[in-house]
Amino acid sequence: MSMTDGPTPLQTAAAEQAAEDREAESKGAGKSALRQRGKRKGGYLSDRWQSLSRQQQWAFLIIVVVLAYLLPLLNPPILTTEPGNNFALACFDMARFALIAVGLNVVVGYAGLLDLGYVAFFAVGSYVAAMLTSPDSPYLHIPYLWTIPVAMAVTMFFGVILGVPTLRLRGDYLAIVTLGFGEIVRILATIIPAMKGQVGFQNVGHPPGTEPGGAPIFSNSNGVPWYWLTLTIIIVVTLLVGNLERSRVGRAWIAIREDEDAAEIMGVPTFKYKVWAFAIGAAIGGLSGALFAGQVGFVNNQKFDVTTSILFLAAVVLGGAGNKVGAILGGALVSYIPLRFTAIAEYKYLIFGIALVLIMIFRSQGLLPARQRLLAYGRTALNQVTGKGGPKPKDTDVPPTAPESRPGLQRGAEA
Repeated sequence: MSMTDGPTPLQTAAAEQAAEDREAESKGAGKSALRQRGKRKGGYLSDRWQSLSRQQQWAFLIIVVVLAYLLPLLNPPILTTEPGNNFALACFDMARFALIAVGLNVVVGYAGLLDLGYVAFFAVGSYVAAMLTSPDSPYLHIPYLWTIPVAMAVTMFFGVILGVPTLRLRGDYLAIVTLGFGEIVRILATIIPAMKGQVGFQNVGHPPGTEPGGAPIFSNSNGVPWYWLTLTIIIVVTLLVGNLERSRVGRAWIAIREDEDAAEIMGVPTFKYKVWAFAIGAAIGGLSGALFAGQVGFVNNQKFDVTTSILFLAAVVLGGAGNKVGAILGGALVSYIPLRFTAIAEYKYLIFGIALVLIMIFRSQGLLPARQRLLAYGRTALNQVTGKGGPKPKDTDVPPTAPESRPGLQRGAEA
């Protein structure tokens, strides 16, 4: 008797169990989809941004950049930090923190290396600019603009010196080592006579240029040109870091961040790329330190403590580790809030601590989380190669459940 003409066979225990498994699995997939949708409720703006064409995105970015350059001149009544703090200088401080956060984001956000001593690179860049331009320094004096690449090179060297012996450590051990490195730099600045300890270096150099009246354009009290210079550097650094993120180096960093053992098994030279992350992050930190020294005009050992380093890390986590725009936003907020609300400035560490706890509970990826679509792009490329086509998969897509592909269920159904 053929299978089509015969009576319908009764369900066996194995078949009933297979049906129950399929039902449970479908429910689990539904719950997973709901969880994914819940995670992406805060990503509405990001989805809208991704839906725009490249030309529309660039047009919007140009408008944002123009408004950013006009910010200290507009001095919006709601956003202004006056009369407590000069708004143009506050804008420079926000830009400085944003640049620092972009550099630390390379280390923490991309490569997943917890660095608690990033303030050391910031200190090295500041001291390089001070020791090469201040009249209090007995060393060779060079124009201030030349100190910027020198500071980046020196801090990159220190990043390699720190990374080579320590980057074989992971997790908490690496965090403790970097924390110790930050303290070592601060203590050396205190005990080495050439670095002048608390006395420090005064009249640190600044970029050339004078106003019609003879006053320097880049004076300590005029924050507008310093803000414009720092904002221009942020744009250039962000473009370079974005291109680096999409390169082979960026993909290697992401693989190391997600699972270092798996990345090493797949042939990624993890140690080399971790050293690269430290060196590039250190160079950006030295750049920001040189800008800070030039604007303030005074450098001593009191500006580079552990709490400042923790504040840098809080900026990256607050904005969204792994997202360069999120790092810029987090750095600007960490600087802006104490300057805007001067009455609560002394409680800034308490406020940011509470904010981080709440973010870890309700939005663990930060205000602007990083969105990795490597798997989605790989699936799209596979469909194009095999000729299957189909729409571009989204982050919320849940893989279809295929219990028939499970050998145990298939044997149970046949039984």
